[in-house]
Amino acid sequence: MSRRVPRSRAPLALVLGATLTIPLALTAPAAAVGPYTVTALKFTVQAGGRTCTVDADLYRPAGVDRAHRAPAVLATNGFGGSKSDGSTDAIGKAFAQRGYVSLIYSGLGFGRSGCLISLDDPTIDGVAASRLIDFLGGGRAADDGTKADFVTLDAPGDPRVGMAGGSYGGAIQLATAAIDQRVDALVPMITWNDLVHSLDPNNAAGSTGVPGAFKWQWANGFYLIGEGQPLLAPNLDPSRINSLACLHFVTKACDTIRTLNSGRYPAKQTAELLAYARSVSPVSYLNRVKAPTLLVQGQADSLFNLNEATATYKTLKAQGTPTKMIWQSWGHSGGLTDPATGELNLGQGNLETSYVGRRILAWFDRYLRKQNVDTGPAFAYYRDWITDPGGTYATADRVPEPSRTLYLSGDGKLVDNRRKVARGSRTYTNWLVPTSHSESSLAGAIGIPDPAPYDTKGTYLGWTSEPLARTTDVVGAPRATLKVVSPKAERTQHSGDAADKLVLFAKLYDVAPDGSQTLVHRLVAPVRVPDVTRSFTVTLPGIVHRYEKGHRLRFVIAASDDAYFGNRGIKPVTVAGTPEDTGVLRLPVID
Repeated sequence: MSRRVPRSRAPLALVLGATLTIPLALTAPAAAVGPYTVTALKFTVQAGGRTCTVDADLYRPAGVDRAHRAPAVLATNGFGGSKSDGSTDAIGKAFAQRGYVSLIYSGLGFGRSGCLISLDDPTIDGVAASRLIDFLGGGRAADDGTKADFVTLDAPGDPRVGMAGGSYGGAIQLATAAIDQRVDALVPMITWNDLVHSLDPNNAAGSTGVPGAFKWQWANGFYLIGEGQPLLAPNLDPSRINSLACLHFVTKACDTIRTLNSGRYPAKQTAELLAYARSVSPVSYLNRVKAPTLLVQGQADSLFNLNEATATYKTLKAQGTPTKMIWQSWGHSGGLTDPATGELNLGQGNLETSYVGRRILAWFDRYLRKQNVDTGPAFAYYRDWITDPGGTYATADRVPEPSRTLYLSGDGKLVDNRRKVARGSRTYTNWLVPTSHSESSLAGAIGIPDPAPYDTKGTYLGWTSEPLARTTDVVGAPRATLKVVSPKAERTQHSGDAADKLVLFAKLYDVAPDGSQTLVHRLVAPVRVPDVTRSFTVTLPGIVHRYEKGHRLRFVIAASDDAYFGNRGIKPVTVAGTPEDTGVLRLPVID
C-alpha cells in the first residue's frame, strides 16, 4: 500500500555535496519550489541470479500528468545508506521542487531493498536500476500496479532520465549507463574509477598486476558496515543473506577483502581477486558509457581522490562522450557535514546560488529539458585561498599537467637546476610497526579529531626547497621519478608473493616560515615498487594548493603509513643523488 504525502518547501535535511561559486555565463534557472507528492513503491526484479525487492519513493511534481509530462531523475544512496537518508532523500526533494519526476531507491543490500551487496556491479546493480528505468518509461508497473505514464519519452519505453548522487550512488550511474543506453545524463559525485586503485593503491607507473598498499582503514570500515546489516536494518529480506562465511556481500567481494587483510598476495589468487574488483569498476566498462557526464570530485578525499575522476574524465573525453569535471572542496575526508561557505549544500537548498548546484541544474536543463543553455567550462576547481564565496572557482579548458621540474639533491635539498644537485646518499629503514601518520581514515567522514600528520626520524627521507620567491599555485597531480637501493627488497621481490616487494609512501608538504608543515588534505601516494633495480615514476594524488611566498616545498618518501599495510620485514632503503643521475619532482604549476 503506497503512502501519498503532499509536501511544499520541505526542509532539505542533509548536505549532499560541495560546490563552487564563481561568476558563470550560465543562465541561472529560476528557483522552483513547487509542491509534490511522494509515493512509496516496491519493485520485484531479477538481478545476479536472485529475486530482489527494490524499495523506492516516487516524487511527482504537482501538475505533472499524461498531458503535462516531465523528465525524470533516478538516484540511490551512498554505501550503508538508504532512500531515506538525508543525502538521498534530498535529491528527490530538490529535483521534484524543480519540476522533475524523481525516483529515489535503496540500493541492493541496503535499507529495505533485497539481495546482496555487489559493489555496483553493472550485471547486478546496473540491471536492477535498468528495471526502474523500465518503470519510468511506462514499460512496467510497480508491484502495487502503479504506472509512471507522466514521464517525458524520447521513444516508446524510453524515458528522458538523468541520474545524480555521490560515492556508491555515483558509480551506479556509470554502471547503469553502460548497460542501458536510455540514460540521458549523469552527475556522479565523489566516486571511483577503479576499486583496485581505491582500496589497494599502487601509484607507480607501469605497476599493472602488482598489488599496492592495502587501504585497510577505509576498506574494513565499509566491510563492517556491510556485514553488520542486521544491526542497521533488522528483519532483513532473505535474499540479502549469502552464507555464514560471507553474510551480506557477494562471495568474491568477501574473498577479496580477506585476501587483502591477510597481508599475503600469492600471484594467481591475488590476480584473480583484483581482476574481480576491477571488473565491477568503471575502468572496465567506460567504453560503453555514452550519456553526457558531469563529474564532481572532492579535494578532501583520501578514499576516492581527484585522480580517480581525472582517469574517468580522460577516458570519456577520448571516446567522444560529452564530459566536464569539477573539483569541489569536500569529499569523504572532510566537509561532508559542513561544506565551506558558498559550496553546494542541499540542507540550505542552494542549488541556484552555489556554483556546483547551478552547473548540475544547467546539465539537466541541457540534456533532459533539451534547453540551449551553457553547461560551463570543461574543468573547474575550488580554491580555498579565495575568501570571497563568489570567486572561489577557477576554470580551464583541460586538467593541468606537470610543468615545473625540481631535483632531489643528495644533501636533502629540493633544487630548481640539475647543476645544483650535490653528490650524496641517505638511508632510512622501516620498523615492524607504522612510524608515519597521514590520517585516521574515517575521522574526516564522521567529524572526529585526528592527530596531525607526522613522520618518525630515521624512517623517512625529505627534500626541502629554498623559501619560495613568489606565490606558487599547484593544480593537478605531481609526479616524481625515483631510484632507490634496497638489497633486502632486491633479494625478496621475486619470491612469488607480491607482499615481499618494497613499499614506500610519497607525499608533499607545505612548510611555513615558522617550520610548521601541512600535508595537503592528508593525501599520500602508496607505492609497491615493481622492481627496485630500476627507476620508477610515482603519480601523487591531485591537489589544488597555494604555496605562499616564503613557504617551502618538502617532498617526502616514508617507510610506512598507519592507514595502510606496509612492508613485510625490515627493508632499509638508500637514495643517492648526483648531478648526472638523481630523482626529480614535477609539479603542475599554474602561472
